[in-house]
Amino acid sequence: MTALSDSGCPVLDPTARAAHADAAVLRARGPATPVELPGGVRAWSVTRHSVIQRLTGDPRVSRDPYRHWPGLADVPEGWPLAVSALMRNFLNAYGEEHRGLRRRMAPSFSPRRVEAMRPRIQTTADRLVDAIHALLPGRSTDIRRALALPLTMTVICDLFGVPDFLREDLGASIDALMDTTATAEQGRARLAELEARLAELLEYKKAHPGSDFTNDLLAPSPSSSPSSSPSSSHSADGGAPLSDRELLDHLFLMLAAGYETAVNLITSAVYALLAAPGHLARLRAGDVGWDDVIEETLRHNGPVMHHPMRYAIEDIDLGEGIVIRRGEPVIIAFAAAGRDPELHPDSPDVFDPGRPGKEHLAFGHGPHVCLGAHLARTETHVALTTLFERLPLLALAHPDEVPAPVPSLSLNGPAQLHVVPHPVSPYHSD
Repeated sequence: MTALSDSGCPVLDPTARAAHADAAVLRARGPATPVELPGGVRAWSVTRHSVIQRLTGDPRVSRDPYRHWPGLADVPEGWPLAVSALMRNFLNAYGEEHRGLRRRMAPSFSPRRVEAMRPRIQTTADRLVDAIHALLPGRSTDIRRALALPLTMTVICDLFGVPDFLREDLGASIDALMDTTATAEQGRARLAELEARLAELLEYKKAHPGSDFTNDLLAPSPSSSPSSSPSSSHSADGGAPLSDRELLDHLFLMLAAGYETAVNLITSAVYALLAAPGHLARLRAGDVGWDDVIEETLRHNGPVMHHPMRYAIEDIDLGEGIVIRRGEPVIIAFAAAGRDPELHPDSPDVFDPGRPGKEHLAFGHGPHVCLGAHLARTETHVALTTLFERLPLLALAHPDEVPAPVPSLSLNGPAQLHVVPHPVSPYHSD
């Protein structure tokens, strides 16, 4: 991180080319430090594990920009982080409004319901890995596009009843909006395109109701009651019908979070195992398990880096002379928490599935902890076991290159990961 704003604070690199190195620089500056986001928006960056835990569990910190961010009026149109920070869904709600909406969504992602999906996840993984296995010796493929993305997109689209004709375009629109290198003009165009596709999905689901998660959103809860919130059409308990605007924003949240997180987790785990093949030997010897690999990937290279935004609803003193004033925004670096040397003093930047402690905040913390954590872990377990059991010789196509990251301040993982399912021995001859 070399760029500084006119005021002298670090400018977060929208390409995320060195996200963990940049987070280490910010961590060393204090419990929170001012940064400049794309569009010239200023915020407090928090990268330390203990401070992230403290702020994400503090009721004096809100996610609702419409109630608690006075600077919202100055945010430029087409701001690349708007899709995450400004949509009106339960992730960006506060207090009882958030709790009610979360109660409404939570049953869809319960461990019991996710386990019931495992056979379907396995069937999809088998089909995708079979296609990878069918490649000729020496041929390569991008594991993100060949396995991680289609697996997780199929699962989440099945859950929400997304028709086949909408899936590819909808996924492409979501991916495009997570690119924080976009210009304001590109941001406006991409947002309009996504909203058009979500609106098409919503109209389709209204005309073709089914027993899926979208139907759960459309149907009011038996406990519905008149709204008491001036900014929302739903009741405090989340039971009343959502407006079309809220439905579109909730669909975006659930679809994007439902596959982007797992795509990065799967791809990062495959890279970590292939970059140091000794880890695979330990797996096969039974010295470590697949859950160890998954949790260490979450610690070492969590799938979400900077997650916008949160807002102080009163002054918060973090110590060391740092006070976040009422109304000031905060951006949390969740993936950075796992490499905090205060938490993991023993080689925090080294991937080690045998590490005795793998504490992380990859799925967040506090009231907004990720509802889909169990689903992401399940998809990753199925993907990894299927891939490495079916393809024991799998290798990186470019072992001397570090894959470029997704160009996003929010997402964290390889943009591509080329692998060779059936390597050709250099000593092979016809």
